[in-house]
Amino acid sequence: MNTSSLRPAAAALLLAAGLSGCAGSATTTTATSPAGGSVGTKAAAQSEASATPTPSAQPIMERAGDAQPFQVVSEQFADLRILRYQVPGFEQLSAQQKELLYYLYEAGLAGRDISYDQNYRHNLRVRRTLEAVWEANQQRRTATSNTQQVDQAQKLNVYAKRFWFSNGLHHHYSTRKFVPECSREYFAELVRGVEPSTLPLLPGETVDQFLATITPIIFDPTLDAKRVNQEAGQDLVKTSANNFYQNLTQKEVEDYYAKKIDKKDPTPVSYGLNSRLVKDKSGKIVEQPWKVGGLYGQSITQIVYWLGKAVDVAETPEQKLALQKLVQYYQTGDLKTWDDYNIAWVRDTKSQTDVVNGFIEVYGDPLGYRASYESVVSFKDQEATKRIKAIGDQAQWFEDNSPIKPEHKKKNVVGITAKVITVVGESGDAAPSTPIGINLPNATWIRKDHGSKSVNLGNIVEAYDQASAGGSLDEFAYSDEEKKRARQYSSLAGKLHTDMHEVIGHASGQINKGVGTTKETLKSYASAIEEGRADLVALYYVMDPKLVQMGVMPSLEVGKAEYDGYIRNGLMTQLTRLPLGETVEESHMRNRQMVAKWVYEKGQKEKVIEKVTREGKTYFKINDYQKLRGLFGQLLRETQRITSEGDYNGAKNLIENYGVKVDPVLHKEVLARYEKLNIAPYQGFIQPRLVPVQQDGKMVDVKVEYPADFAQQMLEYGRKYSFLPHVN
Repeated sequence: MNTSSLRPAAAALLLAAGLSGCAGSATTTTATSPAGGSVGTKAAAQSEASATPTPSAQPIMERAGDAQPFQVVSEQFADLRILRYQVPGFEQLSAQQKELLYYLYEAGLAGRDISYDQNYRHNLRVRRTLEAVWEANQQRRTATSNTQQVDQAQKLNVYAKRFWFSNGLHHHYSTRKFVPECSREYFAELVRGVEPSTLPLLPGETVDQFLATITPIIFDPTLDAKRVNQEAGQDLVKTSANNFYQNLTQKEVEDYYAKKIDKKDPTPVSYGLNSRLVKDKSGKIVEQPWKVGGLYGQSITQIVYWLGKAVDVAETPEQKLALQKLVQYYQTGDLKTWDDYNIAWVRDTKSQTDVVNGFIEVYGDPLGYRASYESVVSFKDQEATKRIKAIGDQAQWFEDNSPIKPEHKKKNVVGITAKVITVVGESGDAAPSTPIGINLPNATWIRKDHGSKSVNLGNIVEAYDQASAGGSLDEFAYSDEEKKRARQYSSLAGKLHTDMHEVIGHASGQINKGVGTTKETLKSYASAIEEGRADLVALYYVMDPKLVQMGVMPSLEVGKAEYDGYIRNGLMTQLTRLPLGETVEESHMRNRQMVAKWVYEKGQKEKVIEKVTREGKTYFKINDYQKLRGLFGQLLRETQRITSEGDYNGAKNLIENYGVKVDPVLHKEVLARYEKLNIAPYQGFIQPRLVPVQQDGKMVDVKVEYPADFAQQMLEYGRKYSFLPHVN
C-alpha cells in the first residue's frame, strides 16, 4: 500500500461558523432519510499535552458569536483526552457548497455502524447495551451517597467512553482488548434493571441468556484479546478478532488470493478491499461484498441516499462524475468501478469542497487486504494551501534528487494535488481519533498513471497545537537549546513533515515491473515499511536548503527541531503507549522505532546520536544533524529497494530487528517519568454538528454547532445512525 492516513505521534508532535439568528421565516429543521426516520439533522497527531481542565467548566454547546474563548479541551479519562475543533471559513461558503457539505456529512455518519462491526463481530451488541444502561448508570453516579456504588458507576462510565472512542472493545491504537473495572455483578444489575426492549436481544433470547453471552465478551480479557495481531510466527488471521474473516486460516487466505491475483496485471483491482471472506459449511471460500443489497446494505443504502443528494448540488462536472461513480460502486460492489471512481476523484481539482468516503485503509487487516470504512468531509483552505502546494509543485525535483536508486525513481511524477483542508466532519475509522494528513488513492498504478491527492488537515492540526502545553518536552528533551528550538519551530516542523510525508513521500518511487503490490510481496510488514519510507522522505528533505529557498521554512533550525522530536519519540516517548513488557505491533509505531533505532545504531561509532544519562534519566542527544540526514538517506534507499523489489525477507529483518523489540529497562523508566506528567497519550475529537436551515421547503443555509459533551454525542449518534442489525 502506497499511502496512509498519517496520525500524530503521542507526546512527540508535539472549530468557526456557528448558529446565529435566522432571518425571515427560515427555520432549523430535520431532514428525512429514505427509511422515513429523522436522520442526521444534528449529527453530532497527538500533542504534548497538559493536565485537563475540569469538564464542568465546559459549556454544553458553543456557537459563533459566543463571548467566551473556544474551549479546545473537553475532558480526560483513562489514556484519552477529548478535544474539539472549529471550522473557520464555513460561513463564507456559498449556500450550495454548504448544502453539499451537509449531504456529505450525513453520508459519512450513515456508515458509522459499519466501523463497529468491522472491528469485532460483537461490537454492535456491546455498544447498544452500553447505550441502554447509560442513563441508569449516570443516575447512580450522581444521585447516591453510596461511595461504592458511585465508584462502580464511574468505572462503567469510563469504560463506555473508551469503547466509543475506539469504535469497539479493542484499543483504537494498540488493538488490545480493554475491560471494565467495575464488577460483573454491578453490570448485570444494571442490565436487569432496564426495559428489556431497549437491550440488543436476539429473537427468543431472555435477559439472563443475553447476560450469559455478553458478560464474557465484555469482561474476559483473554477472549478475542487482539483485534489485529502482527506477532511473527502466529496465524495472523486466526489470532485477530476483527470481523474480516470467518472460519479461515492465514494460509487459506493467502492461497486464495495467490490464485486470484495476476502479478503481471499493470492495473490490478484492490482485491478483497470491500468484502468479508468466509469459508461456508461446505468448505467453499466466498467473498461477501459490502454493498447495497449485500453485507452492511442497510447502512450503505443510507450512504447512497445522501451521496445521491450531493450529486445534485456538486460544484463542478468533475466532482459530479466522481460522486456518481462512488454511488455506482456502493450499489454494485465492483472494484473496477472503485478504480474508476478514484481516477475521477483525482481529476477533480477545481472543487473547493471534497470528501473521502469508502473502505480506505487496511491497517485493521493483518494481511492488508480489507479496508475499514471512513469519511472525512472538508473544504480547501486557500491561504494555508500555499505552503503544501509549493512542495507538490516541486515533486519532480524531489524525486530526481532523492538518494534512492535511479531505477526506482519515477521519470515523470504526475498529477499530485496538494492542499490544506478545513475538516467539517469525520466518521468511521477517522473518528474520534483522526488523521492529520491523507494521501490517496492507495492503488499504486492509479497514483503512477493518474496522480494523487495529498492533504494536511489544517484545523485538526491547529486544534492539536492549541491543546499543547509542552510538559513532555520539558521532561524528555536533553537541553535548553533543544527545548527552545522545539518551542519556536516544532509546529512548523510538524506541518512540513506531514506535508512531505503525504505529498512527496507516498508519491515517490516505483515498484519494479512484475513484482506485484506490497500487500502481496511484503505481506504483514507492508504498512510499516511504507510508513517508514514516507517518513524517511520527509526526514531527508526537511534538512535540505531547498525548503529555505522555496520560502516554506526560515532556516534549517526547523529541520533540526524535527530531527530532535522524531528521535526523541521513536526511541523513547512513544513507549508511553505500551504496557510494560509488551512489544511494538502497531504499524506507525513500528515504523518510527525502526527508523530511529536504525540510524542510532548505524551512527553509534561516530556518536551521531548519543545516549546520555543525567541524574538517573535517559536522553538522546543529536550531535551531527548532517550525518544524521545522510543516515536517513541510506535507510530511505534501502526501504525503497525493499518496496521496489518486493523483498519480504529484507522487510522482515528491518521491522523485526529494529521496530518490534523494546528495552524493558528504558521502557520502565519512560513510563515512570511520563506518569508524573498527567498527560493522556491519545487524543480525539468531538465532531461539529451541521444543522440545515429550511425556508419554504428548501435548504437555504447550514449552521455549525459545537457540542461539548462527548458521551452525549455518542448517544445521539447511536439514536440517529443505528441502521445495521445486531449481528451481521
